[in-house]
Amino acid sequence: LVQKMDQNFPLHELHYALRWQMIAGYAGISTVGLFLYWLNVKENHRNEIEMRSARNVIYPLLLAERDREYLKQLRRNRDEEAELMKNVEGWEVGTWYGEPVFKTIPKDKLVEPTFQEFYVHTDYKHMAQRADGKLMN
Repeated sequence: LVQKMDQNFPLHELHYALRWQMIAGYAGISTVGLFLYWLNVKENHRNEIEMRSARNVIYPLLLAERDREYLKQLRRNRDEEAELMKNVEGWEVGTWYGEPVFKTIPKDKLVEPTFQEFYVHTDYKHMAQRADGKLMN
């Protein structure tokens, strides 16, 4: 089927006029979109800087709290050992029947226990959960 068109209809003028309107509309919408994108990028950049600064500020506090809790647990382990071995004759906490385990290390130096020694007075499930968590990190 062939459709017949009116010969007097200026089709080429219509296409030309619509083409420039579409290009102008596209340019205007793109300009507005680019401006809004730029505003959003500025805001996101400002938020990233703020979050990075907050992390940098809080990180030393978190490390200090972690170290404090670690030392508290070492103290609890030491107290538990003293309570557990109080009836054993000649037993002194931190020694092997009165004999220092580390003879060349000064008394005020912290000797960090192994993972199993640290969790020796807890339930096995707590140690296993922590061990699994360490493997995942």
